[in-house]
Amino acid sequence: MTGSRVLIVEDDAALLRGLKDNFATRGCAVDTAEDGEKGLAAALSGSHDLVLLDIMLPKVNGYEICRAMREHKIATPVIMLTAKGQEEDIILGLNLGADDYVTKPFRIRELLARANAFLRRRSVRAEEVLKFGEFELDPAAHKLLRNGKEVELTGKEFRLLEYLVANRGRALARDGILNAVWGNSVMVTPRSVDRCVTTLRGKIEADARQPRFIHTIRDIGYRFEEI
Repeated sequence: MTGSRVLIVEDDAALLRGLKDNFATRGCAVDTAEDGEKGLAAALSGSHDLVLLDIMLPKVNGYEICRAMREHKIATPVIMLTAKGQEEDIILGLNLGADDYVTKPFRIRELLARANAFLRRRSVRAEEVLKFGEFELDPAAHKLLRNGKEVELTGKEFRLLEYLVANRGRALARDGILNAVWGNSVMVTPRSVDRCVTTLRGKIEADARQPRFIHTIRDIGYRFEEI
């Protein structure tokens, strides 16, 4: 985390100050904005390693800031700060390109852990072969290996796993997964994602009821994260 540059866009002055202090004490350079207009200008500079973005902001809301970043091809990870119980708002944010979310009130240690995970991944060059646990996923060879032995996957299972692993740590909405893995097919629904996840868990999880890799986010979708 040391040396990273973080942008925090939050209109609650006390929360903004607390967040700034916590990131600064961990060696981050911290930029702040108390309204959406200033936040949008700062975010579009593309000079940050991470953006913490409140949804309900004066002048320009967090959705529009996130949308504008992605439209300008700015791939900086975005963690949205949301009010508790706003499932529809969370899904909208994820579909607009946010990478993760935390609900207020949140534990600062949890937020820092998530932020550090994004910053760490951003600093490491992506590997051609995606590794997790005892598995190696080779997109070029279209193979999944467990301790060197191939695991048989259907084409859809492979594409789903590749998408999940490539976006590890991100909260992924069902609709976003559908668009990325199934494309524009009109014959599938969000339940298709759930069914494919179930069969995939049966092949990579030791206990599908207590998954180690593919975790359900209630009312939203899934997160791939090794525990």
